[in-house]
Parts: sequence; structure tokens; C-alpha cells
Amino acid sequence: MVRLAGKVAVITGGSSGIGSATARRFVGEGARVFIMGRRRSELDKAKALIGDGLSTVAGDVTNSADLDKLFATVLDTEVGLDILVGNSARVESEMLGKTTEENFDATFKVNARATLFTVQKAPPLIRNGGSVILIGSAAGRMGVPGYSAYSATKAALRSYTRTWTREFNDRGIQVQHVEPGPDRQSHVGTSARRHSSPRRYHSTGWAAPKRSQPLHCFWPPMTAASWPASN
Repeated sequence: MVRLAGKVAVITGGSSGIGSATARRFVGEGARVFIMGRRRSELDKAKALIGDGLSTVAGDVTNSADLDKLFATVLDTEVGLDILVGNSARVESEMLGKTTEENFDATFKVNARATLFTVQKAPPLIRNGGSVILIGSAAGRMGVPGYSAYSATKAALRSYTRTWTREFNDRGIQVQHVEPGPDRQSHVGTSARRHSSPRRYHSTGWAAPKRSQPLHCFWPPMTAASWPASN
């Protein structure tokens, strides 16, 4: 079933990893997808992999002019936007005693600040009933040694979700927070598994909570592209 036929989606950090997997799934479901990333070589690889239905925009989410270029590119061919996926992030491991101001500031600049200003620019384009999806991390709710700054920025995304759900309520725009489990290949995933109880971690990632979580979803690694992003 082509569930996203006629929908238009923007994905930041869309040239690799979860962003690329999401773009591929969305195009397969019939959406027209625009991805943004800093490295042209990776964008070209994503375009070659996904093909028609995907447009690429080279840019830095921390640069306001680049964000303006991203949304202007969408409006060059489309009349509106249905889905915005905020996926751009940086991570660098530093234990508390060795955390530098440079790493702290750079991590918050990409993961927290840029996410806010990306979403700030989107509402004039997003059609009523659309979706804003923030890609969080299991690290945002659990203690992972060496990732104080990264984990704090991912916790901030949960707060954004609760706040923006109220702010966008009158337009029926859904704000969703997705928490992929730690990827086996990621530094965060390796550290999380090393410092966690083996009963809580499974081969497919962190188990879903038994209680329902109304403001966010919880997914195993690399399956974030499978949620129904828009009705």
C-alpha cells in the first residue's frame, strides 16, 4: 500500500544512516522527499541509491541561510510540506572530566539549537494535519558514560515535542518523538550495552516500554523509517 502518495517530506541529516533509510522508505511509500546534508558525496550516493522521488540539498543545519535555501528549494516545485523529519545530529564521546567547551557547544548547536530553528522555519510551509518528527535517542533517557552533552541534547528533543504539540494543536500538526535503540555500530550503542543490564538489552535493540507513551515512539535500531508518519 502506498500510504504517502502525494505527500512532500523534508529530512535533515538525510544522506546516511537513519535519515537515508527513512528517505528510502518514504519514497517507496509514494512521497516526494527532499534531504539535506553537508557532504555532497554522500548526498550523491543517496540519490543514486533511492533514485526518482528524491531531491538533495547541500547545506549545514546550523546555518540559517542554508535552511532558507532548503525550504525555498521545496517551494520551487511544491506548494506545501506534509512531513518534516529532524534527524541531523553530532556525537563525540567525552567523559565528564575531559568534556571541552568546544565539544559541548558544537553538540548543542547541531542537536538542540539547529533542530529548534529548523522547525521554526517550517510552519508556514506545513499543511494542516502534517507531521513534525524528531529523531531522538535512547541515550536521552538513560545514563551512558561519556555522552553527557549528546544525551542532554536528545532529552531536549522530548521537551520540544511536548511543547510544540501544544503550540501546533490548533492546526492539527502532529509532533512525534522517535527514539531508535542503540545501533551496534555506533559508539553510543557500544557504550550503552557495556554499561547496561543484559536483561534489558536484546539483539534487536532496547525493548519497547510496556506502558504506552503518548508523546513519543520507541523503535529498535534502523527501523525508524517504518512508522506511519502522516495520515
